[in-house]
Amino acid sequence: MKQWLQDLRDAKVKKAMPILSFPAIQLMGISVRELISSGDAQARGMKLIADRTDAAASVSLMDLSVEAECFGSTIRVSDEEVPTVVGSIVTSEEEAQALAVPKIGAGRTGIYIEAIEKAAEQITDRPVFAGAIGPFSLAARLLDVTEVMIYCYDEPDMVHMVLEKVTQFITDYCLAFKQAGANGVVIAEPVAGLLSPALAEEFSAPYVKKIVDAVQDDSFIVIYHNCGNNTIRMIDSILSTGASAYHFGNSIDMAEMMKHIPSGVVAMGNVDPAGEFRNGTPESIRRATLDVMRANCGAPNFVISSGCDIPPLSSWENIDAFFAAVKEYYEA
Repeated sequence: MKQWLQDLRDAKVKKAMPILSFPAIQLMGISVRELISSGDAQARGMKLIADRTDAAASVSLMDLSVEAECFGSTIRVSDEEVPTVVGSIVTSEEEAQALAVPKIGAGRTGIYIEAIEKAAEQITDRPVFAGAIGPFSLAARLLDVTEVMIYCYDEPDMVHMVLEKVTQFITDYCLAFKQAGANGVVIAEPVAGLLSPALAEEFSAPYVKKIVDAVQDDSFIVIYHNCGNNTIRMIDSILSTGASAYHFGNSIDMAEMMKHIPSGVVAMGNVDPAGEFRNGTPESIRRATLDVMRANCGAPNFVISSGCDIPPLSSWENIDAFFAAVKEYYEA
């Protein structure tokens, strides 16, 4: 996989690598609710997308509710939107101490592991990436995304206690994906993007690094994703995680970010998933994609991507237009 990354970086014509999975529901005529409940459906969706697009890799669902649900969080599920976490389950240090680390396979993790195993068997022309939430983003869902910012100042020991537990769980989850045949994992740590650089350095980066150190090797890589608007300010701690590649959202200037990325490290981004893929037109997404590429493809380590997970009801006309624009850029 490290060789794959090097080849991607060295290629004159680079394939796009959007975080593209949920729009498979339109190709299959099913709902989000059905997709998240079936390993077969997820694998079939990944295969359909791989057959339709010339993406650099196949990326599974960025469903940031799975892990929190395992810990006991309430999940809001709908037919058309990505699931979300409701409320909190940890409000005191006593509850943090009592928080049990679930077994891998609990909740829907078993379904998602099964999906990767089946997808890896069916998709053989490109790497297959699993998806997992990052440690601070999971802790924030258990503690409440708003409250966790206050807890970092007022109850730091409680936050660290939860972080230790979720880091253990995410590590085991990633190792299960590795065992199932995944070539890597995209770890999404968006809530850390709301922190100050100092808080991110304390409450996010060291825990991501623990996961990276435990799971990453020549055959399995970690791609770190953060779509927060503070990522440029916290780039030193983000790079300290040791992930093999980095993926950033459209709330930042990608060209400014590329100035901070070492030339040997691949960074990906950042066409607006909601504004363009979901709500744009084929022509507007063509323009947006070409704009991002013109601003960034001078850097040999830049790979064009969506800024985050592409929403389920994004039109395939728009998605196809994105890939067509990538082809147009390199053929010009």
